[in-house]
Amino acid sequence: MPETDLSCFMLIDTHCHIYLEDFDNDREAMVLKSVNEGVGKFLLPAIDSGTHSSELSVAAGFPGKCFAMMGLHPCSVKENYREELAIARAYFEAENIIAVGETGLDYYWDLSFKAEQEAAFDVQIGWALEKDIPVVIHSRNATDDCIRMIGARQNGRLKGVFHCFSGTAEQARQIVDMGFFLGIGGVLTFKNAGLDAAIRDIPVEHMVLETDAPYLAPVPYRGKRNESSYLPLIAAKLAEVKSISSEAVAVQTTNNAIKLFAL
Repeated sequence: MPETDLSCFMLIDTHCHIYLEDFDNDREAMVLKSVNEGVGKFLLPAIDSGTHSSELSVAAGFPGKCFAMMGLHPCSVKENYREELAIARAYFEAENIIAVGETGLDYYWDLSFKAEQEAAFDVQIGWALEKDIPVVIHSRNATDDCIRMIGARQNGRLKGVFHCFSGTAEQARQIVDMGFFLGIGGVLTFKNAGLDAAIRDIPVEHMVLETDAPYLAPVPYRGKRNESSYLPLIAAKLAEVKSISSEAVAVQTTNNAIKLFAL
């Protein structure tokens, strides 16, 4: 993949967990490196009460660059999910929160709390409608159910992102037809993932870029810690798939993110 200098075009990493301990030793240096690579803003999705304070601390430490979401990750939905939702909900009254998330469904690791995941997801969809902010959706092995639940609540005002989209062409079409965006990350660079074919006919007007750092690093860093400075690699691969310039990808996806998240 040819290297493309996008440092003069602002990119937005719409999904990165740079508040996790993986970055405790070099967070400031990593953010500076990412800025030098053209990444101007970093959107931080929540996980659960064990990480909310660190997420909000990092957002406050990088004003104008890092922005906090709030929600309950489906993998953190257990017997106490109502308590977790109450904790998350309280932050909306005390903090500047740009989106609900990440929330959604995850059927990959454990189906023990499938009903509770759906209940928690539905509550958080309601928050997004109430607050008129986007909802950021995790949908591992559960994309059809996430589409179904979003479709049931779509009243013309619901908006958001299917984070780390890795589904089929039909799922991609259903998502954008509901007015939602596809979050495109490092999976696009994986040789046999098939994501390139799934999104080939979807215009970039329906996409935002993300890393999901520290997870899912793009090629050639696959298997290593992911970071926001790798976002230009994802932009370049998307440009290749769509047969447009990396600059066009940068401009369009940044405009999409600015509009969606009211940045």
